[in-house]
Amino acid sequence: MTRETIRKEILPNGITLLTERMPHVRSVTLGVWLRRGSRHEPPGLNGASHFIEHLVFKGTENRSAREIALAVDAMGGQMDAFTSKEYTCFYAKVLDQSVPEAVDLLSDIVLRPLFDATELERERKVIVEEIRMVEDAPEELVYDLFANHFYPRHALGRPIQGTEGTIRGLSRKRLLEYFRRIYVPENLLIVAAGNLEHARLSRLVRQAFGGMKTGARRSADAGRPRPRGGVVTRAKSELEQLHLLLGVPAFPERYAHRYPLFVLNALLGGTMSSRLFQKVREERGLAYSVYSAVNAFRDSGVMMVYAGTSPDKGDEVLAVVRDELRGLASAGPSAREVEIAKEHLKGSLMLSLESTSSRMSNIARQQIYHGRTFTMAEILGRLDRVTRASVHGVAKLVFRPRTIVLAAVGRTRALRSVRAGLSL
Repeated sequence: MTRETIRKEILPNGITLLTERMPHVRSVTLGVWLRRGSRHEPPGLNGASHFIEHLVFKGTENRSAREIALAVDAMGGQMDAFTSKEYTCFYAKVLDQSVPEAVDLLSDIVLRPLFDATELERERKVIVEEIRMVEDAPEELVYDLFANHFYPRHALGRPIQGTEGTIRGLSRKRLLEYFRRIYVPENLLIVAAGNLEHARLSRLVRQAFGGMKTGARRSADAGRPRPRGGVVTRAKSELEQLHLLLGVPAFPERYAHRYPLFVLNALLGGTMSSRLFQKVREERGLAYSVYSAVNAFRDSGVMMVYAGTSPDKGDEVLAVVRDELRGLASAGPSAREVEIAKEHLKGSLMLSLESTSSRMSNIARQQIYHGRTFTMAEILGRLDRVTRASVHGVAKLVFRPRTIVLAAVGRTRALRSVRAGLSL
């Protein structure tokens, strides 16, 4: 990834086009990204972005839902979409010869969805079942429970898919009005990576998307959230495991010291040699699944530790986790740990270079959050500059918080930490 292989162009109507040429492959991944996700929804429209993501595949002015599926299969490609807290993406991975067809299909579903009333009601039922499915997926449920408590009365705390109540209240008129308000050129990025020519793709995109009219980029963003600490539980006596999610405030996506944070996360619970994997799983056999993760948003962030364990081992798992967090804050990691974590991150990044999908997504996210694209040499250079001292400095900031949250799903009554409170 170099600046010479990545090109950026602002189309006359305000759409941003980004491409990366990879002449050694035969595929192209093309994504249409919307700078809007669930955090931009007013409370009464919670789940609207995700609902719209579903509906656009259910028919357009030119194609039925079946014809959309047939068009994807005829290209020998793959097509999908996802909604996150801060953006939405529709993408297709196809052979390089099928790029014109992919552009035509993506533009059709994004610009000309029918919002057919019958299909809308059918999809409403599907989404309600999807919401109910989370209740049967404790690892997902514990995250929703955590987010809702950690970000109280804020859109970042609401579920991306909405609730049964909000989904049932979304009429065709409200969805169509919201769609027209946010699907405007100023909010769109079109990003492609693979065996392509920028000039040729630019002509195709101008032809397909050039008719979009500019609009006011209004936002229902509730502003910067204020995280809240405490314990939140959901009793589910039928579960054999207790699902725990412990989290503390971290840093926004654009935080200057995010690279030491990435290294800290990797050595804490991001690899098989990490502290948590070794202590919780390998040495004590307390959990099959244990890991740490960082979620970073435009103006907020959180670092979390997840573990699934037996109900009678929950307090022991939490004690091990807290010991590791305290140890990293007080003594810091070893120089060896830092180097191993850095090499793991660099290896993962280099391996991602082989995927047109990964490259496309990386370019889009960098543009959304940073307004520019970082070369691989820049990223690797910043990781190389991470030191034991800088990781320790971040650990002292993150693991000595005023705010700490524990979410638990399962047989929670035996968890003494719920009654005793939390501290680091």
